[in-house]
Order: sequence, then structure tokens, then C-alpha cells
Amino acid sequence: MKFLIKSRLWTFVFVASVMFVISTATGAPFISPEMLAPAAALPFMMGDTAGMGDLKDLLEKQGKAFSDFKEANNERLKAIESKGYAPADVVGKVEKINEELTQLGKDIAEVAKKSNRPAVTGGSTLTPEQEEYKTAFKNFMRKGGDTSQLSALERKALGRGSDVDGGVLVHAELETQIDRVASTVSAMRQVADVVTIGSISQRMRVKTSGLMARWVGENEAGGETTNAKFAMIEITAEEMEAEPWVYNDTLEDSDYNLETDVSDEAGIAFAEAEGTAFITGDGVKKARGIATYPMVSNASYAWGKTGYIATGVSGDFAASNPADKIIDLLHSMKSVYRGGAQLMMADTTLGKLRQIKDGSGNFYLFNPDPTGNFSGMVLGVPVIIDDNVAAMGANSYSIVYANFKRAYRIVDRRGITLIRDNLTTKGTTKFNFRKRVGAGIKNFEAIKFMKFGTS
Repeated sequence: MKFLIKSRLWTFVFVASVMFVISTATGAPFISPEMLAPAAALPFMMGDTAGMGDLKDLLEKQGKAFSDFKEANNERLKAIESKGYAPADVVGKVEKINEELTQLGKDIAEVAKKSNRPAVTGGSTLTPEQEEYKTAFKNFMRKGGDTSQLSALERKALGRGSDVDGGVLVHAELETQIDRVASTVSAMRQVADVVTIGSISQRMRVKTSGLMARWVGENEAGGETTNAKFAMIEITAEEMEAEPWVYNDTLEDSDYNLETDVSDEAGIAFAEAEGTAFITGDGVKKARGIATYPMVSNASYAWGKTGYIATGVSGDFAASNPADKIIDLLHSMKSVYRGGAQLMMADTTLGKLRQIKDGSGNFYLFNPDPTGNFSGMVLGVPVIIDDNVAAMGANSYSIVYANFKRAYRIVDRRGITLIRDNLTTKGTTKFNFRKRVGAGIKNFEAIKFMKFGTS
């Protein structure tokens, strides 16, 4: 009865919030063109109107594929219920469409990311001093030379000197380009709380419990109340480097866009290293990941640890009423954090989650996101794909449910430095980019995990 009530409540909330579920009996596509029309005005699409047509086509294909998936999966479930197993051809059909949905999700995410890039403005926002430094910096990248004059321009343009001996700070536009590429590639950067600092670390005081009032009867003497409790959290920006290199004869080609090429390479390399560290980093000379803090059953949660809900089955969802544990996970977090919460998981985990229905057997927990912003919705909660999250396995922590803005902070120390090296390897020039990044959980109440284990 408890599950049935929760199931009906979530079904109602889900239908009310998504509003694009239609009867499968009609055989119509899950997402119609009319439903996509309002999405054209969404902010994430404003930067690149050329991609709107592609996105609309992909969303329509996704809607049709999910309608086909539901039909095939319903057939699989009915076969299991009546025969105790599903025929191989039916299972294969479900798996094939599931793979198609996964690929469509990736294609939609790529188009959405390109559309989300800032539109190019007509005029420069750099000061004359910064423009001068930018020109000198580009010349230095191609030809090298004495850095003393560049350092003087750097101090005048940026108000400070180099952070690394023998290196120079990249100019403002190039730093933004590298950061933008990193934000596009790294899923965590898109959802976490990201701040820029000017020192080696950031310390923050977190209130773990508030002041407690107490009742006082008539003519009773008052007394002291329990004071608030605090915890100190410090996140240190650790150094990381990426070193793209270019053949020297390529540097002489005027049609070669040196800045864009090496900055994109550096940005992607930074993002890939960060993406891993934000999930599994141990905090030693790198960011600390969300999966490296002590894990405890959510019933035993305490500050400094992360709570989890167990599926009850090692390496898988429960065979009977698997939706129960998903609903338990969504209710494991205090309601104050749930408004901006999201689910994060690997693609393979989402592939399994797509097949789960609610307790009534009428509605799937998963449905596509018609805006393309997310990889789908589970009971109205957005899903984010990050393959750095552990795949389903024995006692794995493979689903993260968090209000990432409240739970996880990434700190970037201001300034990216560059060392130009045309001596180490003959015939090539290396561009050693260095930046300082740190990260860690700042609010343990705002993040929960699903453990694929018995307890």
C-alpha cells in the first residue's frame, strides 16, 4: 500500500511536470513537432540558431525510438510474466533500440552544447593594454623570443606578473576559450558550484545545525539554548598541466590557427582529467571526487559522510518492484534540496533504468527530455550522463542523486600560464599550459548515492 500511494503520487507529479506523455495506444510519436515549437525559444538554443533544425530532427527521432522501445519492452515484460523468460529476438530488439536511444542522447547533447556556446559579439571587450598584450602573446606563441618585454606588457594589462618561472599568463580571451571547452566536456563542471579564487585555497565555514529554541513554562526560569554547530571546509587548488605540441614548420603557416588548436587540445585534456577527478579523485595532488568520501547507509547518515540507498541486489536492480528503491532514493534527501536536484549516472546504467516501470505497471520511470538539455527525466528528475560514474557492478555506487550546486564546489585559481618549449624535441614546439583546480563536497546533506548491493 505504501508503495502504491507513492507510485500514484509520483505518476501524478511526473505527468503534471512533463506534460508530454501521450497514450501509447494511439501509436503516435512520443514527442510531436508541435511540442517542440516552444523549445525553440529556450535559452540554451539562443547562441546558434543554425543547430535548431538538427536538434528538432534528433528530438523527433528520439521520441519515435522511445515509443518503439516501450512497445518492444512491454512485449518483453509480458513474455517474462507468462513464460518466465523473454525470447532472444525480443530481448535483442529491446537492446538494439536502447543502444539507439543512447546514441541519440549523445547526439542531442552535442548539438545542445554547440548551441549553448556564447554568440560572437561585434566588438572587443578588451582594454587597449589587453589588446596590446594579446597581440604580443600571439606573436610569442609563433616565434618565441625574450619574455621580459611580454612580462612587462602582462603586468600592465593584467596587473600582475607570471605565476610560474619561465612562463607567462595567457591572455583573457584564450583563458575563456580554454575554460569554455572544459565546461562543455566535463559534466560536473556544468552542474556544480564553480568559483574563481585568487589564493591557493578557499576555506568556508558550513553550519551543520542551527540554533535550537526550547519551550519555557509559566514562571519557569529560562536557560541556555543549544548553539549552532559549524564545520570548516578547505578546498585547495592543485596544479595540473597539458602540453600540446606543434611541428615548427606548421607554425610558419599563416592559415594555421595556432591559438584555437592548442587551446582546444589543452581544454579537452584538462576537462578529461578533471572529469575523472571530480568523481574518483582521492584529493592527493588533485581534486577530491564525490565517490571518495565515507559511504554509509542513509539511515546512519552523519555529517562528513555520504548516505546511500541499496537496491537490495548485488550489481543490479531488484527483480520485483525495482521502482521502490528509486523512489526511496529521491526521498532520501531533504525536500529543501530536491528542487534543483539531478541524477547522474553512466550510459549503461541509464540503459537499464529505461526498462523500469512504476508499481502499477502503466508508466515508465524514464521519459525523454523534449528540450535536449538533459539525457532524459526519471520521475521528473533530470538525468545527466557522466561515464566517470561507476558502471553497475557488485556493491558499486552507480547512481548519484544530488543538488550539485549545493553539494559540490569547484575552485579555479585565477590565471592559466604557458611555457613555450622549442628546445626539448628538435623540430617541434611544446606549449605547456598550467592551471590550478580543486574541488570537494561542501554540503553532505545535498548528495546521495544508490548502491547496487544487498545492504
